[in-house]
Amino acid sequence: MESLLQHLDRFSEVLAVSRTTHVSSWDPATVRRALQWAGYLRHIHRRFGRHVRIRTALERRLHNHWKQVGGSGPASVPGLTSFRALERCDLLLSQRLLENPALGDAAFHSLLQQLFPGPGVLEAEEETLQGSLALLARRRSAVHVLRLNGYGETSVLQEDSVIKTQAELLLERLQQVGRAEAEGPSRFLSSLWERLPQNNFLQVIAAALLLPSSSPQPPKEPLEPDSPKTPGEGSQELVYWLLRKSDIMATFCRSLPAGLVTSVAGRHPDLFQVYLGLLTNWGRHLHYDLQKGIWVEAESQDVPWEELYGRFQSLCQAPSPLKDEVLTALASCKAQDGDFEVPGLSIWTDLLLALRSGA
Repeated sequence: MESLLQHLDRFSEVLAVSRTTHVSSWDPATVRRALQWAGYLRHIHRRFGRHVRIRTALERRLHNHWKQVGGSGPASVPGLTSFRALERCDLLLSQRLLENPALGDAAFHSLLQQLFPGPGVLEAEEETLQGSLALLARRRSAVHVLRLNGYGETSVLQEDSVIKTQAELLLERLQQVGRAEAEGPSRFLSSLWERLPQNNFLQVIAAALLLPSSSPQPPKEPLEPDSPKTPGEGSQELVYWLLRKSDIMATFCRSLPAGLVTSVAGRHPDLFQVYLGLLTNWGRHLHYDLQKGIWVEAESQDVPWEELYGRFQSLCQAPSPLKDEVLTALASCKAQDGDFEVPGLSIWTDLLLALRSGA
């Protein structure tokens, strides 16, 4: 038992280190040993999962280990935190190493060879692990190649590559979930929204909606929340989900840069209509301050004039028919508001004047 507990301590530290820059010193042999270690602990979970005494002892050891560490050194990054984590410790280790840019070239290629040794007979649990990591590894290796070729030298390009990788993975996962269950994609996206950093997730959604379609699509009909969806279309699932989640759609349109939302709106007419509706609704919350001579917010959460104008300006810089629809909508709002031509009486008049002058 004591030997097993020591193995648990050591691997928990290895798992914590796997997300740090310390892996830069790892060689192929270290990667192989770490994966073998993970496989051994997964075997322990399978063997003793229903053994109360051993499971309790392992749980207590994990708890005491992290309590003693106290968040210092490499182990301040979470490692194994429960007995249940042993079931997927090899998956967790592999994923962390694949996502860690500090891992050296030789160790990285060794990791891919360990995960995908080529044709042959595999155990069922090995096939499960490989299935879980296949898409991630292919995409991460592409990012790794870009980094080696010098295309990832700037933080902006690295971030773009990672976001695009995550977007591709998201679409493929949505296709898999959609084939298994009709409402699966919606529940899957909602769970991601609750668990992931929201701003990053919004960027991934936008990137996914801008990825080129894998096959020609027929002319699109307006989507309704309960309308049937084309099976396997990950981007269609994203649009469908956003249309059903009005609060998330509003956050998407408010949080992301104007140019990015404009690009998404240009690709997805259903989202454009919602975005345009949000902009006009935000505009109605502003009122004119006679003393300052500007449009101001009634509440702190309202969209300021500068942001509202910037988003309309971005849409008007897009090619037709996007630009034409925006100007038509603004003209309609102006007419409903009294069709004034004098500044300060209608926000729609002032927006149109500002857009025409480029102010």
